[in-house]
Amino acid sequence: MNLFTERVIRIIQGIPAGHVMAYGQVAAVAGSPRGARQVVRTLHSMSEKYELPWHRIINTKGEVSFTGGDQRELLESEGIQFKNNKVDLTVYRWFPIDSYE
Repeated sequence: MNLFTERVIRIIQGIPAGHVMAYGQVAAVAGSPRGARQVVRTLHSMSEKYELPWHRIINTKGEVSFTGGDQRELLESEGIQFKNNKVDLTVYRWFPIDSYE
């Protein structure tokens, strides 16, 4: 596993319940600001193995990325509220304090 992927996993594992991060934000914190698609691949291939809270990763518009309702239901169960099908990132966005570089 490469260093970027290790960082992505640690960052996502560190997002507390009731908060979210955007794909690009995770990539930037992990040291690759243009690595949002790599974050998607990491979530797709490693969420189950590393028990990642995949539902806490949303797009930069504040929208859930997966249809079918599971992601939204999980976020709402953690107290996150939606307005016009969006999460207010000024309220719920998580900013990690730890340095991952």
